[in-house]
Amino acid sequence: MGRGIAHVAALGGFSTRLYDVSEEMLKAAEEDIKQNLGKAVDRKIISSEQETSCLKNLTLESSPPAAVDDAQLVIEAIPEKIDLKTELFASLEPLCKPDVIFASNTSSLSVTEMAAVVSAPQRFVGMHFFNPVHKMKLVEIVRGLETSEETLRAVRTVAEKMGKETVTIRESPGFITSRINALIGNEAFYMLQEGVATAPEIDKALRLGLNHPMGPFEMVDLVGLDTRLSILKFLHQTLGEKYRPCPLMEQYVKAGRLGRKTGKGVYDYET
Repeated sequence: MGRGIAHVAALGGFSTRLYDVSEEMLKAAEEDIKQNLGKAVDRKIISSEQETSCLKNLTLESSPPAAVDDAQLVIEAIPEKIDLKTELFASLEPLCKPDVIFASNTSSLSVTEMAAVVSAPQRFVGMHFFNPVHKMKLVEIVRGLETSEETLRAVRTVAEKMGKETVTIRESPGFITSRINALIGNEAFYMLQEGVATAPEIDKALRLGLNHPMGPFEMVDLVGLDTRLSILKFLHQTLGEKYRPCPLMEQYVKAGRLGRKTGKGVYDYET
């Protein structure tokens, strides 16, 4: 998700610094961005001049201070664990300008809880992007308890310059899309567990019958089964029994079948 956000930020004309925990991951991210830009040029979605400008706007950083020292907006895209996110923002604030805006790409967690660890919670907001970021048009802008109107306007403008459409919502577990997607994906796993149909048949039914661009298993393999399970556990805890994770999904995660990123999820990508 981080590399996708960096891609659309740089393409939107912003001076963009992409930080990751290792040089290897940064190089992989750079190659991924270059490949996606190349495909967009081939399909005449963007011009070669836009491709060149995007790459010029993008800097890879392996040092957190260098990545954020003069940033006006810092967007986090680490795993969906509240303790990791709060620790990150608490550690970043001393490295940033006093007027920086912090945004979390969380798909379900509390923006208000994250904002509580920084000195200016009015400049903290949720910006929920969708995977693959360079193709998906929506950004959910999530207002925490103390998020200011000025912050909302600023990130809405940024998202629009990235080529995105936005919806602004009050913080609620799962927001809009994750809450609905979690139910659909979880029910699909229950159907698979019960032998109602195979995974390809369920995916085909939702693509063709409900006009979804991807089936629920194709989607969860892209997002990551561990990420979806984490979201479901949070929603089960906050919203009740209807979000209890399907045991089959929990088995897949325990087996290390996390989706495309591990080569195997509901589907096998290693063959």
